[in-house]
Amino acid sequence: METQQPPGQWDVPPPPSTPPRAMTDVELRVHKRLLWVGTAAYPLRNIARVYTFTLYPKRKEAVFRFLTRAAVTLAVGVGLSIIGGLTFIDSNSTGTGVLTFVWLCAGAALVYFFMRMLSVVTAQSHYVLAVETAGPSTAMVTSRNPQHLDQLVGYVAGALENPDTEFQVTVERLTINSPTNYHFGDSVNMYGGSGNTGIAA
Repeated sequence: METQQPPGQWDVPPPPSTPPRAMTDVELRVHKRLLWVGTAAYPLRNIARVYTFTLYPKRKEAVFRFLTRAAVTLAVGVGLSIIGGLTFIDSNSTGTGVLTFVWLCAGAALVYFFMRMLSVVTAQSHYVLAVETAGPSTAMVTSRNPQHLDQLVGYVAGALENPDTEFQVTVERLTINSPTNYHFGDSVNMYGGSGNTGIAA
């Protein structure tokens, strides 16, 4: 007598052929005289410079900017309080309501400025590979292994000298909150992106 197994008891799905990639991974490859960084293509003949550097957050500038904004906010709050007190000197209830509104707005602004400063002060530095073109565009990627990026400079430079060279590697997409909050080396200009900047093209 033949016994039947319950359906699905021995049905085990096969393992994936390749492990899933992280969302930050991006392909950097040279193919047919084009440098591809993700979906952005750069003709090798237009590449002016390839180099690595450390991208530092502007921590001191962020603290100074916060102190400046806090001083201005407090000065405006005090000024409006004096004007409101003189304007509504005969009506204590109206004057109190205006002052409460002024200082609530000032407090909210200070919290917002503080959070902006905190996001820069606590931001990480990134060791990045930058590819500059003859035009006003720069591509940037990063990696957890700095030596990997240094080797990639040699690979790309070799492709510039030998345009028929082809290779493909996996790097990480650079994602930062605001390009203005970082020191971009000596002469790097980033274009593209909205809010978060990944690959600039």
